Amino acid sequence: MPLALAVLLGIVEGLTEFLPVSSTGHLVLVGHLLGLRDDDPATSSFEIVIQLGAILAVVVHYRALLGARLRGLLARDAAALKLLQALTLAFVPTAITGLLLRKTIKAHLFGHLAPVAVAFVVGGIVMIAVERVRARRGVVGQDGLEHVTPRRALAIGLGQCLSLWPGASRAMCTIVTGQLAGLSTGTAAEFSFLLALPTLGAATLYEGYKARHELSATVGGASVAAGLAVSFFVAWAVIASFLKYLRRRGLEPFGWYRVAVGLVVLWALSRG
Repeated sequence: MPLALAVLLGIVEGLTEFLPVSSTGHLVLVGHLLGLRDDDPATSSFEIVIQLGAILAVVVHYRALLGARLRGLLARDAAALKLLQALTLAFVPTAITGLLLRKTIKAHLFGHLAPVAVAFVVGGIVMIAVERVRARRGVVGQDGLEHVTPRRALAIGLGQCLSLWPGASRAMCTIVTGQLAGLSTGTAAEFSFLLALPTLGAATLYEGYKARHELSATVGGASVAAGLAVSFFVAWAVIASFLKYLRRRGLEPFGWYRVAVGLVVLWALSRG
């Protein structure tokens, strides 16, 4: 894989993994724009590498919280145990659904622009509607990870299942579900970032093991290092700034972006 392409894909992954705009959808769109084959083993394997970079960004950004919760688990601290329970409850539905429907989803939805564009538009409309209804009703939501109850965690996990549709966005599905469950936007986003660790981590390990031979044979060491590093630093910067932005502006601007991109892609498909 050319080094420039590795850097570009790393930037796309880092920018979009934790924003509610869909990293998978953007990688599909960029791949089509660059003429990359959907069945290219090098590209598929490389996407696993850059996703790992994004996961590491979460670990580094939340290192203090994760360290404190890990020490709390060893000491049987109630807050640490509650967060672990919430993350487990939110992870399980997606893990089961992904294992059951993975092949079907890949066969019918991946590699096609129309499903991605539709997901962009629908997701954008949902985000705009939720933000406006919350603003009109004066809903703020409960702030703080201690408010992620088992019931709310399970609801977020069920919402995350919708992100298996390419273009839906894991971040969008989990943050919006968290909002609807009664959490503040900031807390829903923080829980979404932490939920990325088991969700993306398990997916990366699973896909990485399956593609281990293709990864070593088709992607050069320099490209792997560059993509991993770029994805890591860009994702870290996004996580650090996204929460601040959310507290000022909310999700609506991202909703309008999704609708615009989706409509442009649908228009292009209708023309060609």
